[in-house]
Amino acid sequence: MEQVREQQAGGVAIAAPVPAASATLAAGLDRGPEGTVSGDLIQQLRVLEDMKSAISSLQAKIAVAFDLAQRQEQARNGVPASERGKGVAAQVALARRESPNKGSRLLGLAKALVTEMPHTMAALESGQLNEWRATLLVKETACLSVEHRAAVDEEIAPDTGTFDGAGDKAITAAVKAAAYRRDPCTVTERAAHAASERYVSLRPAPDTMTYLTALLPVAQGVAVFAALTRHAGTARSDGDTRSKGQVMADTLVERTTGNAAGYTGIDLQLVMTDRALLAGDSEPARLTGYGIVPAGWARELLSNSQGSDGPGAYYQDFNVWVRRLYTAPRTGELLATDSRARFFPPGIRRFIETRDNTCRTPYCDAPIRHLDHVIPWHSGGTTTVDNGTGLCEACNHTKENPGWTATPEAGSRHTLRVNTPTGHSYQSQAPPLPGYRRT
Repeated sequence: MEQVREQQAGGVAIAAPVPAASATLAAGLDRGPEGTVSGDLIQQLRVLEDMKSAISSLQAKIAVAFDLAQRQEQARNGVPASERGKGVAAQVALARRESPNKGSRLLGLAKALVTEMPHTMAALESGQLNEWRATLLVKETACLSVEHRAAVDEEIAPDTGTFDGAGDKAITAAVKAAAYRRDPCTVTERAAHAASERYVSLRPAPDTMTYLTALLPVAQGVAVFAALTRHAGTARSDGDTRSKGQVMADTLVERTTGNAAGYTGIDLQLVMTDRALLAGDSEPARLTGYGIVPAGWARELLSNSQGSDGPGAYYQDFNVWVRRLYTAPRTGELLATDSRARFFPPGIRRFIETRDNTCRTPYCDAPIRHLDHVIPWHSGGTTTVDNGTGLCEACNHTKENPGWTATPEAGSRHTLRVNTPTGHSYQSQAPPLPGYRRT
């Protein structure tokens, strides 16, 4: 991108694209090698990919400049040095339509590229790297000192050919090797520390399935997999008709929960209409913590079906409790209750968690961890479902920073507006419950 203008923001020079960028694109769309339509289309894809990388590098520079500008403004407003910079990543996330967690990672990437890794930044600007591969380089050098990181950055500079035709794994391997050569002690210590970061996570998968992921030390991970594989081999040799993968999955569930059905008195909170439950209606249901599930699947789950393929075959001992939820016919708004308490009582808490489903911050779909007053309780806000909202822990802490406010708004469903320190605002509306029809 040749036509740019220089801007100065927060002490960082930013090269910003001008409207003539379209002319740059047109200039790059030359005829392919053979002058064919196919050649032209491939050439367009390459030019657009290079532009995406260049834009990513520009976004990184702007993010760093914004961070510096916010810190300067906070200093002028008397914010203590230890508190400056809080909420910056959340604003970056909102501007880029990403979750707060992703915004924090994007800001960290930007700082590393702009201040410590000029060669990687140059590769991003020229299109030799995309944003994801630049992230891999930053991630693999995160444990190094500034000096060692700069040395690795120089060693794998674009003119060394490191990135030519290389995929993610090849680039990661090259960076790991360079990092180890520069500082083997730190890299070794990092590997030893990694065991403390073990965790288990759950995320939705298509077709009412989930991905259960465990990050384990290599010896433990290999041992778990070997034990499941060995058990599956024994079961198959004894005539078990399940596939190897099915036996391994079922064994993992049984050994973890102590129950072949895989549950131990957990409230699944399956939300569906009475028509879908009792009259065979096809309106999808919603499973808290997962998302939308087919009505037939939900009915079979609740009926404890003995069929060989349905979910009821795996959950034959469910105790089914039905809680009636009443919604407004035209808007799908869940009807409200009230309380004089400062803390949300269990009934209202369950009500808000069912209504909001996930964190109400725009673009954040993290699980609800905190229930919060939209208008703070100390400012006269009431403990009601209208003034309550579900937030993840990070977003609840972010909204307490100076300049952040939230206000209720009129809407067909529970609606609030999030206002950031820069004066930008973002609307958040509760997701529709099963049975709602858009008109």
